[in-house]
Amino acid sequence: MGSTLSRAAALTAAALCLLSTVSATSTAVAADCGTTNVALNRPATASSTENGGTPASAAVDGNAGTRWSSQFSDPQWLEVDLGSTQQVCRVSLNWETAHARAFQVQITDTPTDSSSWRSVYSTTTSTGGTQTLDVTGSGRYLRVLGTQRATGWGYSLWELGVFTTTDPTGVPPTDPRNPDFGPNVFVYGPGSSQQEMQSRLDSIAAQMKTNQFGPQRYAVLFKPGSYNADVNLRFYTQVAGLGLRPDDVNINGHIRVEADWLQQGEDPNNLGNATQNFWRGAENLSVTLPPNQIERWAVSQATAYRRMHLRGQAHLWNGYDGWASGGLIVDSRIDDVVVSGSQQQFLTRNSNLVNGWAGSVWNMVFAGTQGAPADHFPDPSHTVVDTSPVTREKPFLYFDSSGEYRVFLPALRTNSRGTSWENGNPGTSVSLADFFVVKPGTPVATTNAALAQGKHLLLTPGIHQLSDTIRVTRPGTVVLGLGLATLTPTTGKAALTTSDVDGVRLAGFLVDAGVQNSPVLLEIGDSSAADHAANPPSLHDVYVRVGGSQAGKATVSMRVNSRNTIIDHTWVWRADHGEGVSWTANPGANGVIVNGDDVTAYGLFVEHYQQHNVVWNGNGGRTYLFQNELPYDPPDQASWMNGSKRGWAAYKVADSVTTHEAYGVGVYCYNQANPSVVTDNGFEAPNRSGVRFRHLVTVSLGGVGTIANVINGTGGVANTANQVRYLVGYP
Repeated sequence: MGSTLSRAAALTAAALCLLSTVSATSTAVAADCGTTNVALNRPATASSTENGGTPASAAVDGNAGTRWSSQFSDPQWLEVDLGSTQQVCRVSLNWETAHARAFQVQITDTPTDSSSWRSVYSTTTSTGGTQTLDVTGSGRYLRVLGTQRATGWGYSLWELGVFTTTDPTGVPPTDPRNPDFGPNVFVYGPGSSQQEMQSRLDSIAAQMKTNQFGPQRYAVLFKPGSYNADVNLRFYTQVAGLGLRPDDVNINGHIRVEADWLQQGEDPNNLGNATQNFWRGAENLSVTLPPNQIERWAVSQATAYRRMHLRGQAHLWNGYDGWASGGLIVDSRIDDVVVSGSQQQFLTRNSNLVNGWAGSVWNMVFAGTQGAPADHFPDPSHTVVDTSPVTREKPFLYFDSSGEYRVFLPALRTNSRGTSWENGNPGTSVSLADFFVVKPGTPVATTNAALAQGKHLLLTPGIHQLSDTIRVTRPGTVVLGLGLATLTPTTGKAALTTSDVDGVRLAGFLVDAGVQNSPVLLEIGDSSAADHAANPPSLHDVYVRVGGSQAGKATVSMRVNSRNTIIDHTWVWRADHGEGVSWTANPGANGVIVNGDDVTAYGLFVEHYQQHNVVWNGNGGRTYLFQNELPYDPPDQASWMNGSKRGWAAYKVADSVTTHEAYGVGVYCYNQANPSVVTDNGFEAPNRSGVRFRHLVTVSLGGVGTIANVINGTGGVANTANQVRYLVGYP
């Protein structure tokens, strides 16, 4: 600005004096306004700089001998990123002689949206010098916008200070560059020791191989790069890439699930049973297999293969005679053939099967998937829907090129086919600074205070004991779990509820019922009044369990009230094995109740409840794959009656419903406690043209128990003599 170095030096002493005045003023303000300058050394940008010696960063470096100065024109601005949304209560400005006569102090959470900036201070009569401004406003980004200069030079600030309200709730900020994920998250980068990484993976796999109901939880995350690794994925373990696309992280080796621990049938040496390979997931990675090898992915419920790129062939069972029961491939590309083997039912959604699919048992369902086989039922049993009507993929954590952790929020898609990432990657992202990191032991009051401040939630791996309900009330809130973080209510309340608002996203966690009965464990929306078609609530890999780890109790596991909700893979399970399991020890009436209109479910796995497993009251519902086992444990027929009907249909569409669609749906019985027990119908629905089912199956597993009809008194009996019944469509 034409000033000489000697002039700047001459002003330094005065500036230091003025800074001490600012410090003294700081101690005089209200006690709830903090004394820490949260702008210190934070990233700063400016509309312009006078020269290379006066950068924006010099105004937030804590050095009163350095400054930012602009070009000689109006308007100009200086902006600082505070790292997270904060309640600003005071701003200090230490002007050089070239100051602003007219300026504003503005705050926003979205600096790229020019209309979002909110003015918390404005003047047209500034005299420069040192100014201490008491303000009120909340935001992550703060800028000083100069609109009229006091001299012929530009705008020049020695220092900008920003101070925030002391938070009595104890909600700590999250450093997006160095977040504390807790002891059960392991992050590896290209420079990490491959030996240490493999040793850790092997140690987790050994610990979790048969650890079906233990409290341990793990997430292993890979920054963009290439790794040599053999990931043997076991219980309660998540492996995920931290790139924006799957190919940003490549594993040379395997990410596999083996069927090698659970006895099958009467032979104690046959350990090929995959029907209990639950609660694990791989996402946002690419895998390059060794030559002439295949990927084993022998899984059942609550296991997601999501946003993956496999360079090779996948087998979905042990490869020999092993049983397998359900699973999910979504938003993934697999370059060679997928062989389903003994998989009973399986969903593949919005994927690219480059070399197709081989096999079927009772129902393989494909929605919006390139390379899917032809629609055919029942031999082979392939249910194919060309496009998925409405989807939004799961949010995910990633690590950007600047060294910041962010969460990507994929965009809503309609009538889509193929992956979300091969031809573009639409969506937005949010800094992890805008998340509160919830660790096991965090008081629920603190978590709810963070939500009230506008924070999203990142749930770290472990068991989160909840004395109260986590209440999500703000539109667009994200609750993202790592390592199958588990929410357990301890006082008979819901674990988590949401208000009837747009765009809430719940993902990647397990709700486990407490020993005190909860009327409902997870509730989406407190009404069904609002239309959310433009920005629906969504659930992704959210699982609910009653019993197994303890004698859990819940009347309803999941209730969906909000209209337009997307259920993107869930397993809602009243336990049939584990601790606290019997007809009276872990009671649960209903798994899922849908009250909202236009709810869409992909991969609706709901099992073993003591009345209707699913009750669908809303109009316009759509289900793509429903898998159910009726309860194993009714002690007698009298205990399994719905009025005069024998038993409760697994999937009940309410009599008032006029429109409903279901594709690829199956109900099984295995009346272990009493094989004489009969269920009259696998499905019940009003007989209307707008209520349609396609490709239904009922099964008496091993001929143990009877389902008398597939739907509404039609379809034939499944029992010892006829263990499988197919129905192409209804009505």
